[in-house]
Formats: sequence, structure tokens, C-alpha cells
Amino acid sequence: MTTDIHPQVQTIRQYFELILKNAMIFFYSFTMLLFSFCAKAQENSPFTVGFEKSSPSKILGEQRKVWIHVPNSNEGNENTGKVRYPVIYLLDGDANFNNIVSITEFMSNAGLCPPMIVVGILHPSRMTDLTFGTDKETLGITGRGEKFMRYVEKELMPYIESNYPTVSYKIFIGHSVGGLTVVNTLIHHPNLFSAYVSLDAALWWNDQQIVTEAKMILANTNYKGKTLFMALANRMEKGMDTLTVQKDTTEGTELIRSNLEFIKDVFKNKKNQLLFQYKYYENDDHSSVRLIGEYDALRFIFDYYKLKIYNSELENPGFKLDSLLITHYNNVSAQIGYLVKPGESQVNNLAYHMLKQKQFTKAEALFKLNITNYPETANCYDGLGDFYLATTDTLKAIANFKKTLSLKAIPETKQKLETLLKKNK
Repeated sequence: MTTDIHPQVQTIRQYFELILKNAMIFFYSFTMLLFSFCAKAQENSPFTVGFEKSSPSKILGEQRKVWIHVPNSNEGNENTGKVRYPVIYLLDGDANFNNIVSITEFMSNAGLCPPMIVVGILHPSRMTDLTFGTDKETLGITGRGEKFMRYVEKELMPYIESNYPTVSYKIFIGHSVGGLTVVNTLIHHPNLFSAYVSLDAALWWNDQQIVTEAKMILANTNYKGKTLFMALANRMEKGMDTLTVQKDTTEGTELIRSNLEFIKDVFKNKKNQLLFQYKYYENDDHSSVRLIGEYDALRFIFDYYKLKIYNSELENPGFKLDSLLITHYNNVSAQIGYLVKPGESQVNNLAYHMLKQKQFTKAEALFKLNITNYPETANCYDGLGDFYLATTDTLKAIANFKKTLSLKAIPETKQKLETLLKKNK
């Protein structure tokens, strides 16, 4: 960031900030209207986006609000439950919450990532929360970013972990000055999160302070087990590219230049073991880059998550699908840092497919794998009962249907059991 700014440039920046502020106010009002509808519908439908929580912060000395989404696989319920989830902490929650909830639900349903809790943080003053020090070119705005992050670490995270079914894996996502906060946290507090997502970050802030500080820290910090994804929008004049823009000195390209400078330093220090990727989106601007950047970020972070099964493996009677599942999810668990099991529905559907194909050895192994992983789930025993019913092992079918009904009253299972008992008299 240059220090000698012409008054006209200050006016342009002020005008830009005013436009951004008004756009955020409009989006906030619209989203609150949406949430008021969701809140009314929540008691009758599991398909709600989320709910709002408000609590006092001693650190910040004010009331703070967050929007929380619990995965639809947990019926969106606000409870602890048996299944536990990674957590995404999302800055500018009012602007980004719906995007992330939609992306995570889509990706988890497609088997691309685990279901995740989303915590969207609302900001009474985003420039105060998400900046650090005093920037000379933004009319002397003084940020309290370090104080805000103490609130996140010491108050918000403990609250979420005490009241919701969480695991240790946490992702931090921010756009613009939110991206500045994400990068600053990675550099100064790398152990707070497992993965960091910076979307067109305002790294120009305070004469590129964080870019300067990062040069030494990146070279001397071990980031093993940490992931960073950065998205860059096209903020350049016609005819420029990511190489030529680095020689530019105008105020309008400071954001992308500061990001490119930081990226060069990341690549210079590959020995620090930071898992890193960045993408430049030529056809997206500062606002539109958020959605595509968020999706690409989560695809990168969880690139190891999707299970691939080939048709040749499905068709081969000797191929052990249960072993493939066990090996894959052991690898996922090692990568993500907590135990991840194959989904009950995923294995159940695969087992029934094998049963329909009369590949009985594979079907039985899959039904039994489900029972091993989910011994208290009635549907697992019902599936194994159907397997024994199909293979005419009546006694074992009866035993599994009885076990199913001891866990949950399922009318269909009851009817199957009664029919078998009558025939077996």
C-alpha cells in the first residue's frame, strides 16, 4: 500500500466502501426475512437452513450473534446426537451463510465431504472486527482483529463445542477483509484451525502489513497438517494478466498484487509442509468469486474423501467391497484426524445392490460391516435379515428381524417376522 494518496483516491475508496456497506445492509435485510420464514417452519420441517443464537461476550463487551446450521443428516436439530461433525467458522455470516450451507449439503450428499456444522459469525462492524491496526487510507479505521479472534477462540468455539456434536476438525473461511483475518490467523495462530480459506483477501491493509510479517513466519513455522486455499478475482485493467499486474503501481490493483506477493512467499517455503492451492478466476469479480471459490476450496480440502468404485469391481464376485470401504475410510480418518466410518445408508444401498445381483458373499459382508459400524441401528439388522430371507436361512432371518424390532418398531419388519413365524410353525 502506498502512503501518499491523492484526496481523489481517498474519495473513490470511501465511495467503494459506502457501496459495499449498502449492499451488505440490503443482503442482511433479505436474509433476515428468509430466516424469519425458516424459524417459523423449523418445528414442522427438518429442511431448515439454520437458527440464530445470541450471547454476551465478555472479551468484546457486547452482545454477539451467530447463525448455526446442523447437517440435514442430523435432521437440522440443535442437539448433541451420536454423529459428530467438523465445523466451518464463517466470517461475514450474513452474506456467506446460505452459500456455504448449500455447498456443504450438496457435497456431503454427493460423498465429496463429510456433513458439517456451519457457524456464520455476524459483525456489528465488520471493518472493526476483521482488520488489524490503523490503516491510513481508510479514514483512520482502527481494527480490533486480535481481540475479535480472542472472542472466537475463548468464547465462541467453547460454546459451539459444548452445545453441538463437533469433532476437532475446523475450517475458517473469510472474504475480503474476512480473508485478511483468515490469513492473519494462519500466520499468527496456525493451530486454531485445520484448514483456512481466503477469498480475494484485503491483504493490502495497513501497507500490506500481513504480507510483510508472513515472509519470516512462513520460513520458520511448521504447517504440517494445515491447509490453505486462496481465491483471486480479476481486479485488473484490460490487457493485464497475473504477471504484468505485479509491475503495476496503481491503487486499483493493490489487492491482487498483495495476494500474489503472499502466494510467491508461500511457494518459496514449501518445506514448511503447508498444503496449499490458489486459483485465479479471470471471469469473476470481488463479489462473485465467493461462491465458486468456496466450492473449489472445499473440493481441494477434501480431495481425498470421495470413494471411487469401478464397475469392474462391482461385477467381480471375488472383489472384496467391504475391504475397499475399510481401507478407504481408514485413509480418510488418517487425513482428517478423527474416526470416519462408511455411511450406514451408503453401505446398505451397496449391499442391497449386491443382493439383487445375487453376489451373496459380497452382500453378506457389507450387511455385516454395517452392523459392526452401527450396532445400535435397527435398519442394519433388518438388512441382514433380508439377506438371510433371500438365501432361505429362515432361522437367521427371524433372529435378525427380532433384533431389529428390539431396537425400533418398524411395521414392515414386524410383518416379515410374523409371516416367517407362521410358515415356521
